[in-house]
Amino acid sequence: MADDTHEGSKQTDGSRGNTPDEAALSARLGSLDRRLSKIGGSRNIGTDGSGDQQDAAQAKASAMAVGLRMSSELVAGVLGGAALGWGLDRLLSMSPWGLIVFALLGFTAGVINVMRAAGVMAKQSERL
Repeated sequence: MADDTHEGSKQTDGSRGNTPDEAALSARLGSLDRRLSKIGGSRNIGTDGSGDQQDAAQAKASAMAVGLRMSSELVAGVLGGAALGWGLDRLLSMSPWGLIVFALLGFTAGVINVMRAAGVMAKQSERL
């Protein structure tokens, strides 16, 4: 059935007809093409920052590396102090006190290391 409706509108000489509907459709198509070209051009300008995107990705990775370093320093300080305290507890038979004291000292050392690393990063960001 769909073929029957299209056959009636075909012309026998093969040229396009200039009916008002086709002219309006052609004008609308041209207008749409111009608007899409304008929008596409503005989008290319807005997203042509491949260098900016790469710099942002590197900055994010660098920030994650700094965070991982700081957290590992804190954990290493606590675990190192706790291990030293546990060893002293076993060696000197002073049950929980060596573990408690050295775990707190390890925590303090870890916090100082994190603060030192954060202070260095703050000084570097001020220079930039």
